[in-house]
Amino acid sequence: MSLLIEIDRFLRHSDMAATRFGREAANDPRLVHDIRRGRECGPKLRRRVKAFIAKTDGRSASNG
Repeated sequence: MSLLIEIDRFLRHSDMAATRFGREAANDPRLVHDIRRGRECGPKLRRRVKAFIAKTDGRSASNG
């Protein structure tokens, strides 16, 4: 699954703004916008984003 699809699915599920996601996941509020416009993410950034999604999804599941 592409990183953008995972991010979009997470954003819909969590109701988090794209800029907040980018800021919290990678300290880059334009991250999602840039990926949507074709930015390629390296392996380190991919791992960081996926770890943020996993951590945040787990936290919201335990709170819900």
